[in-house]
Amino acid sequence: MKHGFVKIAAATPDIRVADVEFNTEKICEGINQACENKAKIIVFPELCVTGYTCGDLFTQDVLLKAARESLKKIAEHTVDKDILAFVGAPLAVRGKLYNVAAAMNRGKIIGFTTKTFLPNYAEFYEMRQFTPGPKGMGYVLFEGEKIPFGPQILFEADGLTDLTVSAEICEDVWSPVPPSIQAALEGATVIVNCSASDEAIGKDMYRRELIAGQSARLIAGYVYANAGEGESTTDVVFGGHNIIAENGAVLKESGRYCNEIIYSEFDIQRIISERRKNTTFAAEPQGGFLRVPFFIESENIELTRTFPKKPFVPSDEKTRAKRCEEILTIQAMGLKKRLAHTHAKTAVVGISGGLDSTLALLVTARAFDMLGRDKKDIIAVTMPCFGTTDRTYNNACEMTRKTGATLKEVPIAEAVNVHFRDIGQDPEKHDVTYENAQARERTQVLMDVANRTGGMVIGTGDMSELALGWATYNGDHMSMYGVNASVPKTLVRHLVKYAADETKDEELKKVLYDVLDTPVSPELLPPKDGDIAQKTEDLVGPYELHDFFLYYMLRFGYEPEKILRLAEATFAGDYDRETILKWMKTFCRRFFSQQFKRSCLPDGPKIGTVALSPRGDWRMPSDACVNVWMKQLDER
Repeated sequence: MKHGFVKIAAATPDIRVADVEFNTEKICEGINQACENKAKIIVFPELCVTGYTCGDLFTQDVLLKAARESLKKIAEHTVDKDILAFVGAPLAVRGKLYNVAAAMNRGKIIGFTTKTFLPNYAEFYEMRQFTPGPKGMGYVLFEGEKIPFGPQILFEADGLTDLTVSAEICEDVWSPVPPSIQAALEGATVIVNCSASDEAIGKDMYRRELIAGQSARLIAGYVYANAGEGESTTDVVFGGHNIIAENGAVLKESGRYCNEIIYSEFDIQRIISERRKNTTFAAEPQGGFLRVPFFIESENIELTRTFPKKPFVPSDEKTRAKRCEEILTIQAMGLKKRLAHTHAKTAVVGISGGLDSTLALLVTARAFDMLGRDKKDIIAVTMPCFGTTDRTYNNACEMTRKTGATLKEVPIAEAVNVHFRDIGQDPEKHDVTYENAQARERTQVLMDVANRTGGMVIGTGDMSELALGWATYNGDHMSMYGVNASVPKTLVRHLVKYAADETKDEELKKVLYDVLDTPVSPELLPPKDGDIAQKTEDLVGPYELHDFFLYYMLRFGYEPEKILRLAEATFAGDYDRETILKWMKTFCRRFFSQQFKRSCLPDGPKIGTVALSPRGDWRMPSDACVNVWMKQLDER
């Protein structure tokens, strides 16, 4: 289970109703296939040993005896298998018949989890044959072995931290209070469900949402194995709809009406990380659960689940457009409140023709529309200096005019040169002083314009820049309200593109698209042949990599070695291993060394699950050492 990943499988075998010998063979074949694919947990459907649709045949001793023999054979089949298997079967105990999920590991049955809620409505008539499971834990004798029996069993992986599995059966998860709720509160990180849910119009969508929602509510992995073709079609049809979900996301889903095994990997570290942060999850365990060990080997498995290159950006176009609209609204609502509360007469935006300042201007314009105010009170200040190009200058001026803001041009080259003379800086020496003097002069201009007009300065810096400390302290680092403070660079681009696509003004659309095509740059060094000489990503690395690192480090607390592994798999073909490692080291060094800038950030609205506000999501000491993080990367 290296890096917390465990491979799991949901299997729908071919069966014949009441043909236990045939079904046993097919279940064993499924276990073999799962082991060949390195799965450590496999889940089969409800009552699959006999078939779910046996009806009153469940009252026949010959069928029940055959089922017991089947369980014995399947358990023996796992003796040399590195797997935990859950198989649905009927089990006669002390004159009653129970619907159980038998857990098998290393040649033994290690527990019988009983079904708690028996459906007895519509097409279901389970209470005719079965008895609901007991309320508490107990034991039964099975082939001379004393085996845990009941609804409250936790199967804990010996030697593998935090891999704890609990089972429930079909209707249990459809009930108002599923047994998996208490199991998760007791420490279960994986829930398995042996199910026989028939098909009806629209039921597949409901089933999918139910399983995804339960995995989200429990902050757990959920494996749902459903009965399929082979069950009786006297009155209903079963589609073999298998689902593997983790914390609200469906990782893998089978086709319907075809019996198959599906695979994915649960990230147990991710589940535990989410639970640690979620204080409402930390309920007091009620006890009563029996903890049963099982044994599997820890392996470095090949990942089949994928990770998005841009985790902050939805891949689906419709979802992305909806997300962009919501983010722009959140940004504008935050600014609207601040402008109204401070009675600001103007909003002052430093406009450079780059992505961040463009987004800030668009958000400010939207806030003014919400307030019903004239956008001429937005003062967009362009401050050309040594690195300004005609392209960015013209775009800044044109978009200001098209948004209805007031354009104010304040060339700062002369003031910066005076400052150079005052401090003894050689203007031919293009070092950090040369660059930062321009950034701080621009901030001084913006602050003083805001003072003179009774306004406030709107910050333009984004979250990716804050993570890397790619901002001049008390320069572009400072404002009176930072509307982009929790928007990562990869998302900034899509927000501007969304605004461009939505506008009816063709001239504004043209300008915005040109801004999107302009290389990201602070424009603090003189142009070369009229073009931008200073490209940010050449200096600090690709923002798509940094945003990937940022997301998995802050959102889930992944260790650098694990993030590197995911990045190598995700960006294969785009960057080689050495390049990814180089920029990840840069990210870690800068993230730690630049915390002092984030410790005194201006206010700004949170828009997602990752944010760097020192008052909210991220509270880190400015003097924290990076050594532990770098050691993992240096060893690679």
